[in-house]
Amino acid sequence: MGAAASCAMLGACTSEKVTPAGQSETGTSTVETYGAAAFFETTSYGMASSAGFAFSPDDDAILVHSDETGIFNAYALPIDGSEPATLTASDTDSTFALSYFPGDERILVTHDTGGDELNHIYLVDEDGTSTDLTPGEEVKASFAGWSDDALSFYITTNERDARFFDLYEYDTESFQRELVFQNDEGYTIAAVSGDGTDVALVRERTSADSDVYLADLEAGGAPVHVTPHEGNIAYGVYDFTPDGSQLVFSTDEFGEFSQAWTYDIATGEKAELIAEDWDVMYVLYSPSGDYRVHAINEDARTTLKITETATGAPLTAIDLPAGDIGSVRFSRDESRIAFMLSSDTSPNNAMVADLETGEITQLTDALNPAIDEEDLVDAQIVRYESFDGLEIPGVLYVPHGAEENPAPALVWVHGGPGGQSRAGYSATIQHLVNHGYVVLAANNRGSSGYGKTFFHMDDRRHGDVDLQDIVYAEKWLAEQSYVDAEKIGIIGGSYGGYMVGAALAFEPDVYKVGINIFGVMNWVRTLESIPPWWESFREALFDEMGDPATDAERHRAISPLFHADNIRVPLLVVQGANDPRVLQVESDEIVEAVRANGVPVEYVVFEDEGHGFSKRENRIEASEAYVTFLDQYLKTPWSPEGSPDGEGEAAETSESEE
Repeated sequence: MGAAASCAMLGACTSEKVTPAGQSETGTSTVETYGAAAFFETTSYGMASSAGFAFSPDDDAILVHSDETGIFNAYALPIDGSEPATLTASDTDSTFALSYFPGDERILVTHDTGGDELNHIYLVDEDGTSTDLTPGEEVKASFAGWSDDALSFYITTNERDARFFDLYEYDTESFQRELVFQNDEGYTIAAVSGDGTDVALVRERTSADSDVYLADLEAGGAPVHVTPHEGNIAYGVYDFTPDGSQLVFSTDEFGEFSQAWTYDIATGEKAELIAEDWDVMYVLYSPSGDYRVHAINEDARTTLKITETATGAPLTAIDLPAGDIGSVRFSRDESRIAFMLSSDTSPNNAMVADLETGEITQLTDALNPAIDEEDLVDAQIVRYESFDGLEIPGVLYVPHGAEENPAPALVWVHGGPGGQSRAGYSATIQHLVNHGYVVLAANNRGSSGYGKTFFHMDDRRHGDVDLQDIVYAEKWLAEQSYVDAEKIGIIGGSYGGYMVGAALAFEPDVYKVGINIFGVMNWVRTLESIPPWWESFREALFDEMGDPATDAERHRAISPLFHADNIRVPLLVVQGANDPRVLQVESDEIVEAVRANGVPVEYVVFEDEGHGFSKRENRIEASEAYVTFLDQYLKTPWSPEGSPDGEGEAAETSESEE
């Protein structure tokens, strides 16, 4: 895209001041302020895997996971709206639903231990008995779907070689298993055909160039390369068609965005299936293949389309409600679909739609009834100009009343580095906004969702051009009438946490405070200690970030830890002790280094979490820590000469280690 990015491609471009939506003309509306617990005592719901059976064998219930008790467990949610049945009751590790069995009430679920990301697959029998189907201390496993005859299912594990995932077929009754594909070349196992004859594989050479292969599980032999090409083209896999005759794959060969194409397994012919003006996020089919569902990532929101495959016409039997629709699952008889529906001011709710009558039933009420939804705010999609004229997209949240009383603000930086901040309900962001903070979730160059050119603009330039996009986010916020220009901070997790450290270390005069949530502070160590199961995309990661064997000097130059003496503003660091991606030592060291500067540093460590916080009590504590820290150091800016008002003793630092 470059500096002359196409507004037609990215949507309406603007670098002008944005007036907050939903404000009364007088700006005097009263909004109740809620604690973090109110936002996190909403109930989060998720649907069973798209590779499994979400509907029960009699189509009377759907399999979901929910954190109703404070930690995720599996439930059977009756479609008649009656009370859900508890299927798992873990009080230690979040457990996520995968699938009903084809002909009975047994289920498959998955969980790791304390956030270590070593997920195992468990059978939960009808009496509640749980059996680990993938035992082993260092084993990581994933569910890969069912056979069409319902006599077996597939699981991938890295038990043979920690770097690579092999494919096993499990018998539905005896649970005896057979190794059906030994993965010695570092492929990603993407899909298995329903008849069990083919497995689709992806090999990532770089972040811009990847390939799809097919392996015949019956004939054996080397996988067949189905996407030969020259230059950089990213290919991926959506799924096989229900009859197994075609593979549906993604490609960005024909433009900026990923399209869906088909590969005929018998003839090798390729054909365009879906081309949109945005990335096609996923493609799935009803069991018979009569319906096809696809979603597009339309300017940080999801747009869903359901097509009758025989005619190619859109399904008109139901009028899908407004909001982000995801996790579409068909009933066994294809008379209904279940899906998740969310909005900016409401978390995911489970819904069921009757495809014959068009009737839609909401099965859950996820938002805490103690919260008046009118007190929350809708997101706005905005764009601002960066240092080189490139338009940077972002998702903006403005507190009620801020136009009359300018508010402190935060730039929120997503993880990745190739992630994307998207519109939709965020308990953390709504909590911040409810407490009077403007939040701009910036999608700096390198973010996904805006075309391949934009996505690769930061390759091997991390901590450089992407950091300047975040610096210019602060400049844009400072120009807005509803922002107190002297009170702007930065917050981010994972790669976004790195950007917090980079902003404070390399642009020390821009932000007044920083909140680093398990961010990389030492790229040399992090890239040398990536988990072994990342082997299949190690080359792609190193292509984007640089190989530590040859780029260690640059990695050191962009690592905040080695420049921590520049950090002169208050810092909050939050970390999971079991994080396998960003080790706790990263946070330990930056805390020690910044404290040596005489700067207030607060540190929260969760002993039972990994890379991200799955337990409600921990999410509440973290969110309260953000607001408490900001209220103390941003609403009343801290002064290095002494207390927040510039007089008296230096503000104390505190440490909370859970």
